[in-house]
Parts: sequence; C-alpha cells; structure tokens
Amino acid sequence: MKFILNALALMAGAHFLNGVRIDDFVRAMLVAIVLAVLNATLGGVLDFITTPLRYLTLGLFSFVVDGALLLIAAYFLKGFHIDNFKSAFFLAILLAIFNTVLYGIFL
Repeated sequence: MKFILNALALMAGAHFLNGVRIDDFVRAMLVAIVLAVLNATLGGVLDFITTPLRYLTLGLFSFVVDGALLLIAAYFLKGFHIDNFKSAFFLAILLAIFNTVLYGIFL
C-alpha cells in the first residue's frame, strides 16, 4: 500500500514541477521501490554523516539528502528524469507533504 501511495505522490510531484518527468504509473511504482531501497541503504549512511547539519538546520537538511537520493534514482532509471538539484529538492519537499497527507488519509 505504501508503494502505491509513494507512486501517487511521485506522479503528483511530477505534475506540479516542471523539471521532473515520469513516463507512467508503472514507472512511478518502480521509482518508489528504488527510492525505498536507496533510503534503506545509502540514505541511512548519508543521514548519519549529515547529523550535525540536520541538527543545525532543525531537520531541513534532510530534504537535501532526499533530493540527492532522488537524483541518484533518476540517473539509474529510464523514464524518470530530474533536470537539476533544485527540482529534486522541491520534489523531496512535495513528496514529504503528499506522503504526510496520503498516509493520514489511507493508513
């Protein structure tokens, strides 16, 4: 269920941001799965390394880490394209908002 909600959030983010493109919902599901794997592996390491910065920015630096993970996913997946880091950063913020709302409604 969470992968479907994440894929919906990705599709909505791609709809609202000009620098983000996802071909279809199946591709969005694949991106959601790859992001889950990246967050479980590389995301944990990056969060540990950037802990002082996250404390100094009251957690806002987490969006930078999430944006970097989105760029990594876009680099390896066809059908998912992010133009620049600015688009990835704003997509990370939109994903956090959409996931908070969708999880509150459905889970």
